[in-house]
Amino acid sequence: MRYPTLAAGLILATAPALAQTPELTIYTYDSFVSEWGPGPQVKSAFEAVCDCTVTFVGAGDGAALLARLQLEGARSPADIVLGLDTNLTAIAAETGLIAPHGLTPDHDLPVAWDDPLFLPYDWGYFAFVHDTDLADPPASFGDLIASDLQVVIQDPRSSTPGLGLLMWVEAAYGDRAPEIWQGLAPRILTVTPGWSEAYGLFLNGEADMVLSYTTSPAYHIIAEGDDSKTAAIFEEGHYLQVEVAGMLAASDQPELATRFLDFMLTDAFQAILPETNWMYPAVLPEAGLAQGFADLPTPDRALLLPPAEAAARRDGALATWLSALSR
Repeated sequence: MRYPTLAAGLILATAPALAQTPELTIYTYDSFVSEWGPGPQVKSAFEAVCDCTVTFVGAGDGAALLARLQLEGARSPADIVLGLDTNLTAIAAETGLIAPHGLTPDHDLPVAWDDPLFLPYDWGYFAFVHDTDLADPPASFGDLIASDLQVVIQDPRSSTPGLGLLMWVEAAYGDRAPEIWQGLAPRILTVTPGWSEAYGLFLNGEADMVLSYTTSPAYHIIAEGDDSKTAAIFEEGHYLQVEVAGMLAASDQPELATRFLDFMLTDAFQAILPETNWMYPAVLPEAGLAQGFADLPTPDRALLLPPAEAAARRDGALATWLSALSR
């Protein structure tokens, strides 16, 4: 009759130890947490030093992350949001949901950075990716409009690449943006909710080009030994994306969340990104980048709207886009 009592005692003794293991909940985009994305390796690397459990929650694409946070508000169970970019940070900051990180990191970004709420972890240039055997690839938006090519893009209401394309046209053309979208509309085969769906359609041969990144061909070169993909370089320049993470003000693990933000800019995190997220890391890893990155074409001109200006232009740019595609 002693064994049930002993078992109960063991359960009671073990329960506090289990309860003391903190959990860090991180909202991010679906591709980050996929088996081929950086999420699994990041989870293992941080859990090895934090004495905690990391739980990633995929919430669609980057713009969908912000929509979910706005819906949940201060009730959100998330401690960290990872996957917004500078087109969304001003809007996210206005919600009051993000706490200052209090860190002063070094980075290797191509732009200055002093945001008190968001820390960058990687960056890249938006571009249209195509097969290298494509005859006469466009060298500008004008060339694309004048062609008979079919492209796949992402919805700017749910996807950061989709929103990035809107800002790309805004930054490059300003008041001429409606004219550019009217010309582009016949070239758009379809609009997908996120990047993964669009890139899959391109790989399946359903479109000539896909909105992605200048770094996307590095995946095919390094992981597949396939150099049949490249990015078209446009004379107008290319819009820069800086992806960021921030800590929620309502987090019940603020110290752990700050530790994770600090960890993001260490080599243990940054070295994972190039060959899983296929972007340039915010801090160059000690081992450098694989040769596949060195061989990529790079834009001659970088375009980037300040976060507040991107936020101010967003609704008008979206209305222009919807009007052009509905005709």
